[in-house]
Amino acid sequence: MALSGMRGLSVFISEIRNCQNKEQERLRVDKELGNIRTRFKNEKGLTPYDKKKYVWKMLYIFMLGYDVDFGHMEAVSLISAPKYPEKQVGYLVTSCLLNENHDFLRLAINTVRNDIIGRNETFQCLALTMVGNIGGREFAESLAPDVQKLLVSSSCRPLVRKKAALCLLRLFRKNPDVVNVDGWSDRMTQLLDEKNLGVLTSSMSLFVALVSNNHEAYWSCLPKCVKVLERLARNQDIPQEYTYYGIPSPWLQVKTMRALQYFPTVEDPNTRRALFEVLQRILMGTDVVKNVNKNNASHAVLFEALALVMHLDAEKEMMSQCVALLGKFIAVREPNIRYLGLENMTRMLMVTDVQDIIKRHQAQIITSLKDPDISIRRRALDLLYGMCDVSNAKDIVEELLQYLGTADFTMREELALKAAILAEKFAPDLSWYVDVILQLIDKAGDFVSDDIWFRVVQFVTNNEDLQPYAALKAREYLDKPAIHETMVKVSAYLLGEYSHLLARRPGCSPKDIFVIIHEKLPTVSTPTISILLSTYAKILMHSQPPDPELQNQIWAIFSKYETCIDTEIQQRAVEYFALSRKGEALMDILAEMPKFPERESSLIKKAEDTEADTAELSAIKSRTQQQASNALVVTSEREPPQLGMVKIPSVDHNSVSVDQELTQANGISHEVDHPQPDILGDLLSPLAIEAPPPPVSEDDALALAPVEEQDNIVKPIGDTAERFHALCLKDSGVLYEDPYVQIGIKADWRGHQGRLVIFLGNKTTSSLTSVQAVVLPPSHLKLELSSVPEVIPPRAQVQCPVEVVNLGPSRDVAVLDFSYMFGTSLVESKLRLPAVINKFFQPIPVSTEEFFPQWRSLAGPPLKLQEVVRGVRAMSLGEMSHLFSSLRLIVCPGLDPNPSNLVATTTFYSESTRAMLCLVRIETDPADRTQLRMTVASQDPTLTFELKEYIKEHLVSIPTAPSMPQQPQPIASSDPGALLAGLL
Repeated sequence: MALSGMRGLSVFISEIRNCQNKEQERLRVDKELGNIRTRFKNEKGLTPYDKKKYVWKMLYIFMLGYDVDFGHMEAVSLISAPKYPEKQVGYLVTSCLLNENHDFLRLAINTVRNDIIGRNETFQCLALTMVGNIGGREFAESLAPDVQKLLVSSSCRPLVRKKAALCLLRLFRKNPDVVNVDGWSDRMTQLLDEKNLGVLTSSMSLFVALVSNNHEAYWSCLPKCVKVLERLARNQDIPQEYTYYGIPSPWLQVKTMRALQYFPTVEDPNTRRALFEVLQRILMGTDVVKNVNKNNASHAVLFEALALVMHLDAEKEMMSQCVALLGKFIAVREPNIRYLGLENMTRMLMVTDVQDIIKRHQAQIITSLKDPDISIRRRALDLLYGMCDVSNAKDIVEELLQYLGTADFTMREELALKAAILAEKFAPDLSWYVDVILQLIDKAGDFVSDDIWFRVVQFVTNNEDLQPYAALKAREYLDKPAIHETMVKVSAYLLGEYSHLLARRPGCSPKDIFVIIHEKLPTVSTPTISILLSTYAKILMHSQPPDPELQNQIWAIFSKYETCIDTEIQQRAVEYFALSRKGEALMDILAEMPKFPERESSLIKKAEDTEADTAELSAIKSRTQQQASNALVVTSEREPPQLGMVKIPSVDHNSVSVDQELTQANGISHEVDHPQPDILGDLLSPLAIEAPPPPVSEDDALALAPVEEQDNIVKPIGDTAERFHALCLKDSGVLYEDPYVQIGIKADWRGHQGRLVIFLGNKTTSSLTSVQAVVLPPSHLKLELSSVPEVIPPRAQVQCPVEVVNLGPSRDVAVLDFSYMFGTSLVESKLRLPAVINKFFQPIPVSTEEFFPQWRSLAGPPLKLQEVVRGVRAMSLGEMSHLFSSLRLIVCPGLDPNPSNLVATTTFYSESTRAMLCLVRIETDPADRTQLRMTVASQDPTLTFELKEYIKEHLVSIPTAPSMPQQPQPIASSDPGALLAGLL
């Protein structure tokens, strides 16, 4: 592409490079485009040189990122020029500016075909290059036969045949239904005998595409591929230009071994023996050297050879050799080599009888778990998880627990799940399993899903010998000054059921148990309060005849919560208060929970459903078939057991009677033939009986920002607006769900920056296609969404990180425009993302000496705003403090002398304001909880106003659109809809 002689083009490029800013560049480009447009209108006065020069300028402007919407005809017309310089420009610019559906391409088909079938090799190469780059359907229909003839022609030079092979490959990949390759087995056999390595490499690329589509038609080519490998391994007739750092054509070796992996097996004994000799030579001749380029080439060949060895199920001796070689790789310093070694060792777990050999490298794999590179740590975790069995489970789980305290934030969730699964599958005894799960909750409670502690409760309930030990361990953890709320849940449940087994131990009397549990009540959330009320009732039941002092204390708690704003807590308190007055009859009513029916472990099922690595998944499945585990076994039928908790129908007109055969799946009620109550869920979920979820709102179902309405055939499951509001107060959860897809959010916020991870989960057994996700940011946020795959495989999950930068205070929200195809249906959703103003708060306590000078310095509007807020949801000061904590404001007790008032502070971060202190004062009226006076102050007037309005929105009931009835939609009981919610 010589530019010599084109002085105008060179001057234009120089002027563009000398522009001081983007605006100058745009003005210069617009001026040049206007000049070119004027010249093209007077086409008669254009010489071929001028046309070529202006087309070059158009291409350069296009490469700078500007739209070029004219001059396409002039570019196409240059293709038919008789001279090479003009023809080269025409082909090159046409390839860049026009796509496969452009109408002007039809005008060039005959010219391109004439160049392909002509005798000028240079013109042939230009034409083949353009056809391969564009790859349109019309090109495939018109030109594929001519390209095939060029490929097998013996009179063409190797350069032309190479381009013909790659051009045909592109046409076949783009239009496999148009390019006719029937009967090409003999032609491919002939091409694989080619002596020229350039033609052979291009033909091998085409062969890989053909056998991936239909290997049955190409069995006759298999011996030829083995001969190609033999030729390369022995370095026979390999020109110097195809030898890369002493390795004969590594690209051809990789392609050939990849093609062989599409054949199920090598049946001919002579061919198989020859192939294994080549593979043995590759394994023996590969080692780590100092030259990086040679390492890259040799390792590419080696790892493809390893994949082929695993595919062909080689003898155990060769497998052992492969593992030993990988063991060397995971011990070197180079991180790339270490990563590849761990990844391929994980894939080796698919092969039977090599697990014991891999275990020899366990110490080195554990060392990799502490590598600075997170990708290596992830590979090491996957490998440890896959290689674990009864013999080494204790060591591996202890290492994982030790690593959990220092593990990266993004790994802790996966780490906790895998440690729990391994402890369950390979526990040497159940007491060790209980210890592991309690340690897991203690060290990483935020990342332990409810399924994990549900499972340990099932084990304890089903094993009477384990119950005293589990209750004692729960009692010990409650002695700690600060424990996670999940630990409070599991400890309260276990002590409520089995604390009577510890009655003779010091400090374990019913009163002692009650006191230590009740100390945790002020610090827990509403769902946990429900569990604690159940525990108090159980303690009262186990202490019959009751201790009057203990009984009065528990009755006082029940009486207090009889007026709670939360209907679930209120109903429990009322019912337990009434039941506890029945005396000894209470022992029959609140009897100990019966044993759970045997069922499949939800943790193991979750791991199999959400596993992203196919190789690791295969290894897990094969090992599950080979080894017995301690996990409970699923049964197809079970009788509904007698529940230990009395079910009382709700007085709500929307609730459902116990006798009605209704169940809930993914938030939708539907009829079933045989209800199977989940005992643990009944006791721990909001009340023993619960009404079906409210109907989905038609207008607000997608938690829309103010954008145009949508009319999708597929309706969301559950109230998406409520999901959004819940995610405004927490950092992980489900944002949206419908029968086909589930979208979850997990976020990490630090200062004025944040990272949102959007989890897109396919709940079906079919692929979701045409997946698109675009984030529409408001003016105060800078968001960058990573690439979103166009296809989500069946029952798979993809993660799409979003980097967030806060530029200033605002209550506007970003919108996720998400769409996908399921079958022939297009599903579109516009969802608000929970990147709201309180996510950029950092609660910092302020002393009296710091607060009052700041408060006085902010004298009045607009830095200090005051408003009387009416229509406030009735809540106590404690509940309001909990709401403020959820909003990332810290309540400062003692700053306001009036006990009915509340003072809170936080620090707001943005790129424009950096750290800025915010002060909030709430003055309540004890006689009327529906109104209050709120004062908000900060050093930025916009921040003061936005914060005041945002807090007011949460103090007043959040409005929802009127409900509309929704048709019940049955969901299969095996539906993996909990895929995302469980992981989050």
